[in-house]
Amino acid sequence: MFEFKNHDLVENFEHEGLTYELKPCLDLDGNKVDGLFNAWVTLNNPKQYNSYTTEMVKGVILAFRKASEARDVNAVVFTGAGDRAFCTGGNTKEYAEYYAGRPGEYRRYMRLFNDMVSGILSCDKPVICRVNGMRIAGGQEIGMACDFTISTDMATFGQAGPKHGSAPDGGSTDFLAGFVGTERAMQSCTLCEMWSPHRALDYGLITEVVPSFKIDGSFAPNPLVVTDTTPDAMGFSHYGEYKTGEAAAAGKAKMKEGSICLNALDVAVDRMCTKLLYMMPDCLTKTIESVRKVKLENWNRNRETNRAWLANNMMTEGRAGFRAFNEAANGFREVDYIALRQKLAAGATWTDELTNSILPAARK
Repeated sequence: MFEFKNHDLVENFEHEGLTYELKPCLDLDGNKVDGLFNAWVTLNNPKQYNSYTTEMVKGVILAFRKASEARDVNAVVFTGAGDRAFCTGGNTKEYAEYYAGRPGEYRRYMRLFNDMVSGILSCDKPVICRVNGMRIAGGQEIGMACDFTISTDMATFGQAGPKHGSAPDGGSTDFLAGFVGTERAMQSCTLCEMWSPHRALDYGLITEVVPSFKIDGSFAPNPLVVTDTTPDAMGFSHYGEYKTGEAAAAGKAKMKEGSICLNALDVAVDRMCTKLLYMMPDCLTKTIESVRKVKLENWNRNRETNRAWLANNMMTEGRAGFRAFNEAANGFREVDYIALRQKLAAGATWTDELTNSILPAARK
């Protein structure tokens, strides 16, 4: 009998905050297929909105390597635990309490982060991002490294970089313009405004949106988003925008009447996996690799210089921004932007005194 060689880097791995599970493939009739699986890689840190710790990043690297090498794996489903978030990026508590002020350590961490993104982009299997909630900051970046995105209509997409002391150089500045165009990418990356799944689908960022909000046992539209396409008095459609004012308040009240159900999301993910199953495997892999080229070329061109800058930034704005978010006080989780700009314009340098003077505890 022919004996395969083992190309895995490790025999078994367990990393806190990450699960790796094989689920049987389904044929076109919905029956389980013997001996073929889809690998589910799940970020399992729901209390912190599936933000990834250093250990979780290591786990993702090994999980994608394992799935890529597995001869019986058809596709990879990358998702998060619970119904609140796919991923909200790096673990802010860890950033603030360990990496802030330690650029050398953050540079080492960013080596792992870069390997995680590269592992997704080089996976020999198609990768589906199953978005079960917020996909923000680094979560948006690792999500865009995937090949397909299927999202609930209650998810949120966006960046947090300049707002919280970083730049979205973990993939968004490389990938986003290729999805939505340069100006929309600029808007997202600089202003850190959130997009609804409806807006993300319209912009070409994601593949499919499915319902997930239920009232009295039936699916209902996202009560926080404008889903009416009727133009306003000026002729503008507000479809996909987040509601404001009284409409937003009414939407929040409506949320309390219902619950989140991810059944339609799982059906849609299974349907995509089944579609991929009915393709020649090597031809599918080559096609995926070819379509990924633009993302991969941009990523490889910039990842090392971005890594160096992000590390050095942990001595200045990164240190202040992550501490501000972690040490929330006085109703704020951001630095005092105006005070910072005024102090820098007056010639201040980045000292502990400057950092402490703009943190939430110093704000009124």
